[in-house]
Amino acid sequence: MNRVLIIGAGGVGNVVTRKCAKVPEVFSEIFLASRTIDKCEKIKNKIDRRIETAQVDADNTGELIALFNKISPDLVINVALPYQDLTIMDACLETGVNYLDTANYEPPDEAKFYYKWQWDYHTRFKERGIMALLGCGFDPGVTNVFCAHALKEHFDEIHFVDIMDCNAGDHGLPFATNFNPEINIREVTAKGKYYENGQWIEIEPLSVHKSFDFPEIGHREMYLMYHEEMESLTKNIPHIKRMRFWMTFSDEYLTHLRVLENVGMTRIDPVAFQGSEIVPLKFLKALLPDPGSLGKNYRGKTCIGCMIEGVKDKTPLSYYIYNICEHEVCYKEAQAQAVSYTTGVPAMIGAMMMLSGTWKGEGVFNIEEFNPTPFMEKLGSYGLPWTEKFL
Repeated sequence: MNRVLIIGAGGVGNVVTRKCAKVPEVFSEIFLASRTIDKCEKIKNKIDRRIETAQVDADNTGELIALFNKISPDLVINVALPYQDLTIMDACLETGVNYLDTANYEPPDEAKFYYKWQWDYHTRFKERGIMALLGCGFDPGVTNVFCAHALKEHFDEIHFVDIMDCNAGDHGLPFATNFNPEINIREVTAKGKYYENGQWIEIEPLSVHKSFDFPEIGHREMYLMYHEEMESLTKNIPHIKRMRFWMTFSDEYLTHLRVLENVGMTRIDPVAFQGSEIVPLKFLKALLPDPGSLGKNYRGKTCIGCMIEGVKDKTPLSYYIYNICEHEVCYKEAQAQAVSYTTGVPAMIGAMMMLSGTWKGEGVFNIEEFNPTPFMEKLGSYGLPWTEKFL
């Protein structure tokens, strides 16, 4: 009997809950909690299985502890905001509950992606005898597992990795973000950064770009950004010489973003307005479409994968591993667009790995630190088939 608590009832929370509900032999009891109970009820009412719901403020460690003590979960799946990672981890420490998330902690007042805040919990989680699995979405998440799989099965040494994320879908709206608008815009407008020869090199936002022909999609322009999985992968993959992360954006998206940035709507610091203070980006988030509402009209595909170069038996080897996901297929199955789907499915599989004891440990871990094979075997059967090519 495994009791799981999912925190967060957005687009990803919807997918995680639906996927867990289809595996009752692993997820015996499912609880779904959010600040907004109506969102939980909406998801619950569309699933043909008993789901318990609860209201909780994930910024409030005391509320989280009370909820954990009430339902005694074996595992908490955190798909709330990255700002709330540490309060949820604090509650897990207090109550002795295992933890999983899909994105690393980010302070509300600074657009900074940095695993150290969560890695600093390692000793305390180890002493408590519980496990935390970080970054178990797609990127980070599956991309980390792709690298671990490549190293295990095909390479003696990995030297170069390019993680490439392409969303070629069309939701029919002038401007919308595929996941939480606040997190998405903070990420895109931050300075880029990549790893080369033992150093991190910083660049101006979206200042480096190149084209690539994505499978089943075709030619797209992709932009170099910083993404958190690079921080753990450069730590956990020996012999790495260079690692970069790329993401595609349409010209329309970039034009809208540039205008919003120029007029100050992407600022994350409070500004005075009619006698009170507001954060412009939070206000913009309230105006933009909810990413969970985009699925119905979304058309097209995503392609996320890793281009990897290294050596095998002292011979140079180039290798590409990727997943293709179709927005319409995701909506038909889970009433979700592909970006939510590709994040939610790996979170469920990671939870399955932990609850089954396939992946186990005491402390704080990143996903590439475990045997990738059982995770890779589950990806295709739960909706995310992968393809590998030797170039």
